[in-house]
Amino acid sequence: MSREVVFDIETQTQAGGSMKDMRVSIVVAYSYEDDTFHSFREEQLKEMWPLFERAERIIGYNSKSFDLPILQNYYAGDLSKIPHLDMLEEIKRSAGFRPKLDDIAKATLNTQKSGHGLQAVEWFKTGEFDKIEKYCIDDVRITRDVYEYGKTHKQIFYPDLTGNMKPIPVKFGLDRVIASADGVAAGTGMNLTLPF
Repeated sequence: MSREVVFDIETQTQAGGSMKDMRVSIVVAYSYEDDTFHSFREEQLKEMWPLFERAERIIGYNSKSFDLPILQNYYAGDLSKIPHLDMLEEIKRSAGFRPKLDDIAKATLNTQKSGHGLQAVEWFKTGEFDKIEKYCIDDVRITRDVYEYGKTHKQIFYPDLTGNMKPIPVKFGLDRVIASADGVAAGTGMNLTLPF
């Protein structure tokens, strides 16, 4: 059974400025191991780390340059040591540009995101955590489904300027996880940066 984890974060403020100053409102993580979406508010993040630490790898979209640096503000170890697939990074490597998740989802899955991050910031200001959670779960579900499609079909799609659907070859398989001298036991799901 896979121990991969697909995740996404929402923040309390709009992106901009230093990542060190950004705070999480909620993180949603889908665990393949128990086929469940787990939600964690800022004050609950300590409950999330074991899920990440035992993962074969974590999977996100634009997660290496956005989600992980913000989560690192809360984590005592080094999150970069956990095996990680940033799908946007892989797509950019193949296509040469950075498409939005919503465009990929529409072209590949015929679905779309239920909102955008700025709405989640407004919901945080008004204390509407149920709306933030639903939106973030939807994003994680779409990210997971795009991942599954790309892993199975070795490609995803995006709409070009004329509206035609163009394929992007991708390599999302676990063979992308390799052993590292930085403390990752590849494929074991063990982050060796923390004492056990």
